[in-house]
Amino acid sequence: MARSRRGISRRSFTGAVGSGAAAAAVGVGVSASSAQPAQAAQASGERKERAFAAATHRSSKRPNILFILADDLGYADLSCFGARHIRTPNLDRLAAQGLRFTDGYAGSSSCSPTRLSLYTGRYPGRIRAGLEEPIEDTDKTGLDPTHPTLASLLRDAGYTTAMIGKWHCGVLPDYAPTKSGWQEFFGNFGGSLEYYSKLTTNGSYDLYEGETTVKDLRYYTNILAERACDFVQRKHDRPWLLNLNFTAAHWPFIAEGDREEAARLEKLVRELPPSKARLTLAHLDGGSLDTYRKMVEGMDRAVGQVLRALDRSGRARDTMVVFSSDNGGERFSYSWPFAGIKGTLQEGGIRVPNILRWPARINSHQVTHVPVFTPDWTATLLEVAGARPAPDTPLDGTSLVGYLLRGDAAPQRDLFWRKGTERALRRGQWKYHYSVTPKIPLNKGKDVLFDLRADPSECADKSAQEPALLADLKAAWESIDATLLPYPAP
Repeated sequence: MARSRRGISRRSFTGAVGSGAAAAAVGVGVSASSAQPAQAAQASGERKERAFAAATHRSSKRPNILFILADDLGYADLSCFGARHIRTPNLDRLAAQGLRFTDGYAGSSSCSPTRLSLYTGRYPGRIRAGLEEPIEDTDKTGLDPTHPTLASLLRDAGYTTAMIGKWHCGVLPDYAPTKSGWQEFFGNFGGSLEYYSKLTTNGSYDLYEGETTVKDLRYYTNILAERACDFVQRKHDRPWLLNLNFTAAHWPFIAEGDREEAARLEKLVRELPPSKARLTLAHLDGGSLDTYRKMVEGMDRAVGQVLRALDRSGRARDTMVVFSSDNGGERFSYSWPFAGIKGTLQEGGIRVPNILRWPARINSHQVTHVPVFTPDWTATLLEVAGARPAPDTPLDGTSLVGYLLRGDAAPQRDLFWRKGTERALRRGQWKYHYSVTPKIPLNKGKDVLFDLRADPSECADKSAQEPALLADLKAAWESIDATLLPYPAP
């Protein structure tokens, strides 16, 4: 990964660290909404968050790894990240039992590129499938089965590997989790599916065990929780990796019990011509804030079921649980104070809730403002598992093990994103951004610079005041981009 070209101190890189959630909820300054998690904690009698400090005296065997990935979940869609109308007690508890990252980012602002960045630890643009933003359900591209992955590297290091839920990195017959290192797979291949019928955007049924379809017409979030509970409670003679990939809160906006709306969508998908059926599941005429709330709260209950099953297994202390989202939220999501939604490289499109719990090594009730993005987790998980990256496919992520477990200074490096013609790079508190999308009319077609600590909403362009810094960050972005695959000609 490209290193910072301008020296910055640990203090300036991480930002001001407060002792409680009021200073932590946004991570780059305190707003009215950032006080809410602290107020909720005080009302319930819970302990306030404190600045992260590594518990360097502890030791542990290689952990089990449970990586929970939500789909299209906005930054502030969890109570512990500022949600006002959504209640997520299980994920709040997970955060209280470990470490909350206020400055967590997805590897991309859309589904499959972020998943590829997690599975490979690399920028999506390093591989052909990563240029599809996202991969369509009918595409004949996907993650090359010969490419080393988190799962294949951990499998070779002695781990049992499984994926439950959404894959979205290619379809059969050429691409599948079981071809890329996961020894077990139960879930869907495509980018979205109706939660009851399991029909996808092209009208096909999309629920598989391995590479064989299985029939289950119950609500999908609940099915995934049930399968995950079975896996974590199983008798394992080796450490394990479980990627638990929910489709919530991705459209179609169907909460548990919404069978009438589910039936309406299923009928349309089956009867409309493919060109129109493709957009049916997005059902821009449907959904609501209340439905979205129910979907997120349903996912939270599912996470709680899995965590309780992990407790019953007796392995919770030595299991590293990571929670994140594949990108920012869509139209019903809440991402205050950030601008932008899924699909943009504004903070609302890439800043996501991020939680780590590992009782054997990480103390509870902690918060950090260190920026971290999806490929960093790949590097971190490989290191804690004692696995090495493949020499011919070096990682772009930076391991957080030194910072988390040994008390080292936080890693100082640039975070890089590319989405079509849109650019973004974060260094410390500063962010370089360029976009020509009409979704961002104020700065359209202009190189801009934001101080995220003072201006998390990306309103005050500092390019005129800091021209040298802008030029430096732009050059850093272009240097990384030059090493990536070019987009195919339109």
